Amino acid sequence: MKRAALAGAVGVAAFAFSTSAWAATEVQWWHAMGGKLGEKVVELAEGFNASQSDYKVVPVYKGTYTETMTSAIAAFRAKQHPHIVQVFEVGTATMMAAKGAIYPVYQLMKDSGEPFNPSDYLASVTGYYTDTDGNMLSMPFNSSTPVLYYNRDALKKAGVTEAPKTWPEVAEVAKKAQAAGYSCGFTTGWQSWVQIENFSAWHNLPIGTKANGFAGTDTEFTFNSAGHVAHIGALADWQKSKIFDYGGRRSDSAPKFYGQECVMYMNSSAAYAGVKANAKDFEFGVSTLPYWPELASSPQNTIIGGATLWVLQGHESEEYKGVAKFFSYLSSAEVQADWHQFTGYLPITNAAADLTREQGFYKANPGTDVSINQMTNKPPTENSKGLRFGNFVQIRDIINEEMEAIWSGDKSAQEGLDAAVSRGNELLRKFEASN
Repeated sequence: MKRAALAGAVGVAAFAFSTSAWAATEVQWWHAMGGKLGEKVVELAEGFNASQSDYKVVPVYKGTYTETMTSAIAAFRAKQHPHIVQVFEVGTATMMAAKGAIYPVYQLMKDSGEPFNPSDYLASVTGYYTDTDGNMLSMPFNSSTPVLYYNRDALKKAGVTEAPKTWPEVAEVAKKAQAAGYSCGFTTGWQSWVQIENFSAWHNLPIGTKANGFAGTDTEFTFNSAGHVAHIGALADWQKSKIFDYGGRRSDSAPKFYGQECVMYMNSSAAYAGVKANAKDFEFGVSTLPYWPELASSPQNTIIGGATLWVLQGHESEEYKGVAKFFSYLSSAEVQADWHQFTGYLPITNAAADLTREQGFYKANPGTDVSINQMTNKPPTENSKGLRFGNFVQIRDIINEEMEAIWSGDKSAQEGLDAAVSRGNELLRKFEASN
């Protein structure tokens, strides 16, 4: 009996060793996607897991972008961090400054022997996440850019045949719409991102020195220039007659468009699904952001929002091979085209954009290619590559506060932007001193 029991124990141990030896290597992915997007993230991980048997990606929802990044930083200090963390674009400088914590994507792919060509990715997307030598530091994932949504029925009622292309045209269309019975011309979501950050890139204006922070942390803000003041001043003036109507810091203004109070709405290309689901009583269209002919003879290119996937140091080399293979899977044309078409986020590769076009998606869903055309309108310049400012999460709050003071009439455009620049520069100096 003892021999039988011993033999049985040895057999169980051997079986356990065998199954553990062949178990898939686990890769932890912390993300900030809730709801339907969170379900899609799980679907992506399951698709990769089913495509091979060596690795298993485990997605874990950690809350908002800020909460996810904060959790990952705390976990790294406790040496309980994930392999991959999703970080929004304004956290880029913070991640770069975390010396010893980041495993740059270009190095990861090289070390893992995975095929990787940065030129396969949209330059206007990757530019945001590269170092001064052009090396990709993180993997683009959910990238978006702001566009103009408009109520086709309202414009038709107002006698307007096409969406406005310039800001003076926006004002004229708004006045005609108001004359036709609509109370508001246009509203905007994410005002700092759309009306300061992307406004600057679209007009090839710097938002700060040192190539918008890419060339060093000793940068200073410049978004109180004459061009910026003129633009924000125009919006403040229009606020008085509801040509423009402020509706909140994020996407809080969306109901103004959905309810046909405002006939135009500027927000993320990734808001397309939401607009489509909520614009039930009217036909909508999508067009490019307007520009001021006085500031630019033609628009430059817009910059992205959204997030990328950062890899954290401190895990086994075999696990990083799984991360690299997962990134290759995510970058495939088929996976990216599906993600782009489902979410409204940009496809991160040229091949995915081409495939989406070949599949007839853009033809069947007019306006869904505006974001790509806008991002690739011209090769990015120092002013339109993106932003890389430390403490920019907090600085955006400052910009929001000062812009709200402008909309309420408590400050002039010059006073508000001067204050935002001054207060923002203080936080830049704190970031510089700590890095």
